[in-house]
Amino acid sequence: MNSGARPRPGLAAVRHGLGRLARARETGIFLVIVVIVVATTIVNPSFLFSTDGWRDLLLTPAMLLLLAVGQAMVIITRSVDLSVGSVVGLTAYLTGQLFIGVPGVPVIAVFLIGAAAGAVLGLVNGVLVSFAKVPALVITLGTLYAYRGINVLWTGSNQINPSQLPASFLDIGTNSVAAIPYLFIIAMVVVLVAGWYMRNKRSGRELYAIGSDPAAAELFGLKVRRRILGAFIISGALAGLAGVLFAARYGTSNSQTGSGLELQAVGAAVIGGVAIFGGSGSIYGAAIGAFLLTTISRALPILGVQSFWQQAVVGLLIIGAIVLDRYLALRVSRRLIAAREISS
Repeated sequence: MNSGARPRPGLAAVRHGLGRLARARETGIFLVIVVIVVATTIVNPSFLFSTDGWRDLLLTPAMLLLLAVGQAMVIITRSVDLSVGSVVGLTAYLTGQLFIGVPGVPVIAVFLIGAAAGAVLGLVNGVLVSFAKVPALVITLGTLYAYRGINVLWTGSNQINPSQLPASFLDIGTNSVAAIPYLFIIAMVVVLVAGWYMRNKRSGRELYAIGSDPAAAELFGLKVRRRILGAFIISGALAGLAGVLFAARYGTSNSQTGSGLELQAVGAAVIGGVAIFGGSGSIYGAAIGAFLLTTISRALPILGVQSFWQQAVVGLLIIGAIVLDRYLALRVSRRLIAAREISS
């Protein structure tokens, strides 16, 4: 009997896969979510074990999931999109106006128009960033206020009410299949498609190369401007889709709809492991980060934490994520330097 026999290839592959899963940053964030949900459910069982509790657990993060996916793609290219909150507000109001101004308009057409309107607004950001060479932080901060100004000018003191929207549209925001809300299913489809695209398609991998070293990517012949433009268009389209989901979820929209969501989207992506300086991170991590933020917001009041501490907790999470990213980057750099010295 040979006691030193090598493990079978299939078993070794399973062990390797489990090892990678255990070391993945997404796994740690997911475990934090589990701990929060368990602790909150012990205090208040209805947080999870009730129809409304389970539905809200999945329904609340749906819109932020979409924004985090788009934001992650932009941040990976070493940019940022601060205008998404205003895009959500504009497309949510546009959704209501479509149902009011065009009676009988198909719901699917409203979804497509909302996403297309968001894509156009993202196109404006992308053109100014990629072709005019203006920093994304400056451009999207400007369009954040510009789009909000257009929204305020358009809506005035009016607002969309549930009575002005068709029941078939509002049902999308509340109904579910197999206890999973429609909006969460839509968001997860987007997450899975975007995650597959970033991992398997050449154009998706090029976004990482551009974020790691934009000058080197340009010298290598990558279509840097086109890829950055595409990332902003996708971010805008997903923000537009989130605006439609907002109208379906809450049945209302006014001039302040979506305010502050842009910072939550950035926070979700960073907490989920997307490096703020670009070049690394995953769509799945950003999605888990969005889930963590919304779960914390719902759990802390039940755990007796006052509202002002909730913002502090989110801030600490973001700072901790950035410090962790910096530490990991320095460790990788030291390893590469050490390996180079040994080989020379």
